[in-house]
Amino acid sequence: MGMLSDEELVERSRAASGSQAGEAFIDQLFHRHHSRVAAWCYRMTGAVDSAADLAQDVFLKAFRHLDSFRGDSKFTTWLYSIARNHCMGELKSRASGPELMEADVLEQVEDVRIEQASSSIERRQAEDLMRQLIREELDETESKVMTLHYVDELPLDAVTRFLGLTNQSGAKAYVVSARRKLGRALERRQVREQQKQGGGHAESPAK
Repeated sequence: MGMLSDEELVERSRAASGSQAGEAFIDQLFHRHHSRVAAWCYRMTGAVDSAADLAQDVFLKAFRHLDSFRGDSKFTTWLYSIARNHCMGELKSRASGPELMEADVLEQVEDVRIEQASSSIERRQAEDLMRQLIREELDETESKVMTLHYVDELPLDAVTRFLGLTNQSGAKAYVVSARRKLGRALERRQVREQQKQGGGHAESPAK
């Protein structure tokens, strides 16, 4: 059986509500998206130190109101709307009044809409391929670093602090090793595609 989609996990958690099985599905959603939500919170508030706490609050709100998710959009779109509203509330609470809210902060919030990241079929296909390779080829830390830096666009120093990396080069070292692995994986994939286009067989060695 393949990995369940977010929407399938939501449905199963509802069906098993209040049981250990239901909690297990909730845990899968949390672990699958916690890093991404924390990255959203960091980008919207600029506070790396409180991003994890804000993400925790977002998930509490989401799971408390899980019945309100109707499946009209992707689960991540629904989750992002909760994160956006929560972080905007946090920004407003930091300001002395609504009139002091900077316009560029509000624009930044709008700019990170996840639907804009998938505006074309080609880009969505490329992103799906890269996520697949990240899952299949990288270890857990490399996967987290690449997702936070290239998908969620966090700077490397922020990724280093967020993941608590203590090696000398921080996140950069993981990026170097991950890019090397992904490069080899892409080369192997290109060879397979070329073989398919050539009739499905590798070129026979010269006799």
